[in-house]
Amino acid sequence: MRVLIVGNGGREHALVWKVKQSPLVKEVYCASGNAGIGKIATRVNISPTDIYNLVRFAKEKKIDLTIVGPEQPLSEGITDRFEEEGLKVFGHKKSAAILEASKVFAKNFMKKYSVPTAKFKSFDNEKDAIEFIKSVGAPTVIKADGLAAGKGVVVAKTEEEAFQAVKDMFAGKFGPASKRVVIEEFLEGEEASYICFVKDDKFVPMPTSQDHKRAFDNDEGPNTGGMGAYSPTSLINPEIEKEIQERIILPTLKGMINEGRPMSGFLYAGLMIGPKGINVLEFNVRMGDPETQPIMRRLKSDLVEHILQILEGDIDKVKPQWIEEYAIGVVMASKGYPDSYQKGFEITGIEEAEKDPDVVVFHAGTEEKDGKIITNGGRVLTITATGKDINQAREKVYSAVEKIHFEGAFYRKDIGFREVNRKNKAVSQS
Repeated sequence: MRVLIVGNGGREHALVWKVKQSPLVKEVYCASGNAGIGKIATRVNISPTDIYNLVRFAKEKKIDLTIVGPEQPLSEGITDRFEEEGLKVFGHKKSAAILEASKVFAKNFMKKYSVPTAKFKSFDNEKDAIEFIKSVGAPTVIKADGLAAGKGVVVAKTEEEAFQAVKDMFAGKFGPASKRVVIEEFLEGEEASYICFVKDDKFVPMPTSQDHKRAFDNDEGPNTGGMGAYSPTSLINPEIEKEIQERIILPTLKGMINEGRPMSGFLYAGLMIGPKGINVLEFNVRMGDPETQPIMRRLKSDLVEHILQILEGDIDKVKPQWIEEYAIGVVMASKGYPDSYQKGFEITGIEEAEKDPDVVVFHAGTEEKDGKIITNGGRVLTITATGKDINQAREKVYSAVEKIHFEGAFYRKDIGFREVNRKNKAVSQS
């Protein structure tokens, strides 16, 4: 088989890495990829959103399967176009991708189908939004309606912060994504990620995981696309998982069918688990980044085989196997991320870090120039490691991170801290 992966981040590197291991696969292409992907697959110089040329390439190269990584091409209808040309593609159609592409649609959908979520109101002008904030106070959460690469969310601790966030969004901080905004109640608790393979009203869950959205240690600083993740998380016990499946995943799949928007691909539920129970913060219509990286490290079975079974209408046959160990991923980012940052700095130490057989470095914002790997994005690398428990996985990953260097590099030093605290608490109580 020839497989094409669409995208160029850490998530796509992890997908390429896993797809390469399939005995069904002969060649792997990636559009447009990064320096790390270029070492294990053939890079294709086509933007992930250039759907016309991606279709042309897939037909020319007789691609047997295309897997779409990011949300933007899904929301622009890449799956619809590929299927019209008789090409096999894994990812939601445009009609279903709206679940991520519009926060207003998602919130109204959840309200309609009784999927638990924070109370909210949507606005298309600054004046009304500010008046609403004055009436509800702070803390509150302001979200851009459209796609903003995981950065269009502001958790405002004061009314002044909330006013500024609204002004920034309506002034075009996120372009067309913030023509409308959603203002919702602030929920206390811990975030978790729940990702499934889905097809119509059926789903196959992946292991639980927890992302770290804030830029700095102790969950401080601005929201980012994600600074690290680990899997599994004991925050989601079997009882909570049952509730997630019955009150969130199934009603969502059935509701989307009812709306004439059936789903086929990955479904990601970003959850808040706390005093107000389990609530959906957001839905994504693709794998998470950085959650994909540790989750793919744990997948023992053949990802390509599972995807083909789903596309052939046999999701009941999908029985993924996972290693028992913990996996963790730490993002190394460029100074200034998630705001402006410089590019073009040489990266050293990756080979040294990967001498540990339990460590794999996934590239995101990287390029190759004159035989050197250089920085080319905000999130540059995700360093992953596996271990028998969360402590061992963390020791290995941070030992690897310390071997890698580029100018202005920063990373969180506390990825997985909540899991460590939970484990320590359990031990002290036993």
